[in-house]
Amino acid sequence: MTVSLYDLSVPVFSHKLENLRNILKKALAQAEARKIEPAVLVQARLFPDMFPLARQVQIATDQAKGCAARLTGGEPPRYEDTESTFAELDERIGRTVAFLGTLKKAAFDGAENRLVRLPVRDRTVEVLGLPYLLHYAYPNFYFHLTTAYAILRHNGIEVGKSDFLGASKPEDLAGPGARVGH
Repeated sequence: MTVSLYDLSVPVFSHKLENLRNILKKALAQAEARKIEPAVLVQARLFPDMFPLARQVQIATDQAKGCAARLTGGEPPRYEDTESTFAELDERIGRTVAFLGTLKKAAFDGAENRLVRLPVRDRTVEVLGLPYLLHYAYPNFYFHLTTAYAILRHNGIEVGKSDFLGASKPEDLAGPGARVGH
């Protein structure tokens, strides 16, 4: 079975970002039901020197769109990082998923060996596509996704592992060409 970096990036990022959208919707509903000002949650942190929920969502979306765009040899769209409400965070995630949906699988052909230029603070690092995805983009994406989830759990929002993982069809878990069932 041949797996392209498209298969390893776009559907994965899109699925997990949709899960994050659903988690944020639950958080907003629970905040409203419990008479908690939603802005308190959007600015909540796990610890004072960590980024708040809004920034965690911003960075997770940046990782997804940035990785996918760079793997195709393109430039990621730029967002202003001004979101301060659940609605704005939802809209940002929606824009990111929509952008991912515009990328064609063929654009990822050879991406595992494509040189990716990655701006890191005051310099640019060059790395091949597969190591970039596996050792930089994935860990960063999941770190910020998990931290967003943890901020909400820490603040009493009732979400669980099934919200984080989201619904998967058996064929998604089995992969292309696999037989599902008995």
